[in-house]
Amino acid sequence: MTAHLSETLTLLLVEDDDGDAFLVEELLQEAAAPPRIFRARSLQEARAKLTPGIQCVLVDLSLPDATRLEALEAVLAMAPHAAVLVLTGLRDAHVGVAAVSAGAQDYLVKQDIDAPLLTRAIRYAMERKRADQTQLRLVQAELIAKENARTQRGLLPSPLIESDAIEHLTRYLPGSGGTLAGDFLDAVQTPDGAFHVVVGDVCGHGPDEAALGVALRIAWRTLVLAGQTDDTLLRTLDTLLRAERKAPEIFTTLCTATIAPDLRSARMRVVGHPPPVLVRDGTVEVLEGGPSGPPLGIFPDAEWSVIDVPLGDKWSIMFYTDGLIEAAVGARDELLGVDGLVGLVREHGAVDLDRLIRNAGTLSDDLAVVVVSRRAS
Repeated sequence: MTAHLSETLTLLLVEDDDGDAFLVEELLQEAAAPPRIFRARSLQEARAKLTPGIQCVLVDLSLPDATRLEALEAVLAMAPHAAVLVLTGLRDAHVGVAAVSAGAQDYLVKQDIDAPLLTRAIRYAMERKRADQTQLRLVQAELIAKENARTQRGLLPSPLIESDAIEHLTRYLPGSGGTLAGDFLDAVQTPDGAFHVVVGDVCGHGPDEAALGVALRIAWRTLVLAGQTDDTLLRTLDTLLRAERKAPEIFTTLCTATIAPDLRSARMRVVGHPPPVLVRDGTVEVLEGGPSGPPLGIFPDAEWSVIDVPLGDKWSIMFYTDGLIEAAVGARDELLGVDGLVGLVREHGAVDLDRLIRNAGTLSDDLAVVVVSRRAS
């Protein structure tokens, strides 16, 4: 009976006994597609020959420089990408079970093998290795998805607003790449009746930036609840950013607002961030007087000015990250920009958040939006 392998493989045989090595090589030559075989007589030789091109390793458990499971564990560590079969002359079922438990795909006793058994064992070992790697990738993907979900929950907290006088709407959407980024938002009402809002954007994409966004958001909420809403807040966030970022070029833009308890005025800081859009008594405009200063994390001695904004009796304020104004619109995929955003709000006659996002174009970056409005009394 002619043995067969389904594909031409590259194997490494780790065997110090020339007779046993010759037997294995002869048996494998009977396969329909004989594999390419490299030979190592010791663990040290195997270390030099275990390249990424090796797809399967046949390893003896009695080598000059390693014995029993020590030899197997060394091969598994050196070739995590390869399927590993144990070949031994030991008639010890316990060793075989231990070898498979340690990570080998199969265990064969030399005296019992023939060509069909050996080639079939190699083929099955390759399939089991592929299945193990696929399962590992699935588990890793699931863990990453769960971690991203936990991080996103940190980016999107429940607002601490108890008053019915304020309407608060938020949206958070991933960009076209779907990669978690560092956009964050929050809203808090303090005991004095004032409303505080923040929208921020950590530059870059990935879990590190997202985690940094969560840290900054939590720090912002903590400082606001502690009554620190002046320059101390921004200086503290700047210090935290510098301590937690993974690289010195990472910076953060943000916009903060404190709306007075009577809801007729606000104090804002635009920290290197796109300016909010204001709708006051039917008039749509961009906040003037900004920016208040540079982004966090750039200049150690930065200062940020306050922008005092009269609001009146009927108003809405939209805070957003640059993913909204960098959306591609039109046949030429031009950027929406601040002027285009204001134009859409004027066209709609109000800040209709879902309609606005729908008409803004194709998002290339993450988007965080907060709209705060005074409810009609």
